[in-house]
Amino acid sequence: MRRRGKPRKGRRSQSGTLWASSDRKGTQSVTVPETRLSFPDGPRSALDQALSELVLNAQKVLATQGRLRSLLQASQAVVEELDLAAVLRRIVDVAVDLVGARYGALGVIAPNGNLEQFIHVGIPDELAAEIGHLPAGHGLLGALIDDPHAIRLTHLGEDSRSSGFPAHHPPMDSFLGVPVRVRGEVYGNLYLSNQLSGAFSEEDEELLTALAATAGIAIDNARLFDETRRRQRWSAASAEISATLLSDRADASLELLADRFASLADADLVCVVLAAGESTLIVDTARGKLAKQVKGLVIPSAGTTVGRAFESGQPILSADGGASLDQPDSQLVLGPTMVIPLLASGRTHGVMTVSRSTGRPRFTTSDLEMAADFAGQASVALELARGRSAGQKLALLEDRSRIARDLHDNVIQRVFAAGIGLQAISGSVDDPDVRERIIEEVVALDVAIVEIRTAIFALTAQTSRDRGSIRHRVIDMLSELASLFDQTPRLVFTGPIDLLTPPEMSDDIAAVIREGLMNVVRHAEATETVVNLSVADDLVVIEVVDNGIGVVESDRRSGLANLSARAQQWGGDLVLENRARGGSRLRWTAHFEPEPLRKES
Repeated sequence: MRRRGKPRKGRRSQSGTLWASSDRKGTQSVTVPETRLSFPDGPRSALDQALSELVLNAQKVLATQGRLRSLLQASQAVVEELDLAAVLRRIVDVAVDLVGARYGALGVIAPNGNLEQFIHVGIPDELAAEIGHLPAGHGLLGALIDDPHAIRLTHLGEDSRSSGFPAHHPPMDSFLGVPVRVRGEVYGNLYLSNQLSGAFSEEDEELLTALAATAGIAIDNARLFDETRRRQRWSAASAEISATLLSDRADASLELLADRFASLADADLVCVVLAAGESTLIVDTARGKLAKQVKGLVIPSAGTTVGRAFESGQPILSADGGASLDQPDSQLVLGPTMVIPLLASGRTHGVMTVSRSTGRPRFTTSDLEMAADFAGQASVALELARGRSAGQKLALLEDRSRIARDLHDNVIQRVFAAGIGLQAISGSVDDPDVRERIIEEVVALDVAIVEIRTAIFALTAQTSRDRGSIRHRVIDMLSELASLFDQTPRLVFTGPIDLLTPPEMSDDIAAVIREGLMNVVRHAEATETVVNLSVADDLVVIEVVDNGIGVVESDRRSGLANLSARAQQWGGDLVLENRARGGSRLRWTAHFEPEPLRKES
């Protein structure tokens, strides 16, 4: 039995049909189908547009936030390094990653406006070797150097400033370049190409410009750190070399100085150049790969970089070496070079040349300043060492004079007496072979007497500097050049050289002996050398004899031509010939008008 009450409300079936409820009399209502309301698709409301723009801007903010985070990471990666070479490489690496480029490079600008360094990323080393030399700074690269403002191109080849690419170079399309400034000056430029999405955007340019600013700070810090370390090394080396030069082990002071310079300056060639006369200089000491080729080289002081530094007493910084390979000192001034005078007591004692090979990094003014300070302190130490050595030599003069007296009064007399005795004995010997051998020994004793007399003169100090002694000048010259020979040349004087030789001939005699000895050093490959200077009547004869490889024809005979001209001025001649027993002989003769004998010095 159903419970009576109010009729139930209608309900909706799952099919969506509305069923009417029954009344109390059981009458059933009719079903009516459901109808849906639809609206036409009209214009979007302002709210919808605002929501769409908000979503789009939010996406842009997220993308920008990601790129800014990448910029911060890139900046941090750049400033973490302190080594300059590592900093430059890191800058290129992070720049490529920051803007999504395939190729990147950093060009460091040289003082002449070209590129002295070009650090590249993206091109394999094998392909870079096939391309050949690195860019010199022309075309678009040069345009950025001339006008240091950002350049952004969609198609690099369509720009009129583009000069094309060399053979084997990979194709490049989009381009973005920005300058890198250090303390307001343009240090170099960042070059990026081939953006992975097609073209560089304005946002890429802004990000790269910001990175370049950070890179300038990192480069400046790295340079200051590098300069600080180099100053510490120069300072430590200065203290070390001063202590060594002032010690009792300062025999090879110039060699030690050259070694320290080569190490501290990272140089390929270091030379110590000393005066060799009024207008000539000679390489006394050399260190480096080309040391054997330049040691003993004689160059004029006029018209050379080394000569200017020697005369002026001021250091010279050369960014690209000698102006011409035809210059006499081009073998010393290779590529980037510092020429530093060695000054002490107000005068120039010599010049130090410090060179790197062509293409290597140049020296900076800071390098020149540190090297000049080091050379100045070393020069003072050298001067003190020379003063101490001179004091020791003065202490030995008395012993040397005593030895000279003993040689003259005792040894020569005994050798001479032995020769007279042997000569007398030879007259009473019937065997011709024995007699011949005795005569040979007598001749050998005569030669020994001549050499002993030369040694006695070398042991005797020069008492007068006003008139000058040719023999002392020649002895000093041999002492100066002795280090160039494996065995010191033997010197023989014959005749009253200082009594008969005109004073105006002394320069010619010194020039002939020096040129003869330098020819032996450069060409002869000899182990023994003898210099014989003799005077008899009105004739001066100089002979330089060696046991080397003999005379080899050469296109450069200017030195011999000068010696021949000197001989002709005195009515003499010059002969350079091979010896029958090997080696060569240079014979120079000069005639003069005999004068009354002057008092021996």
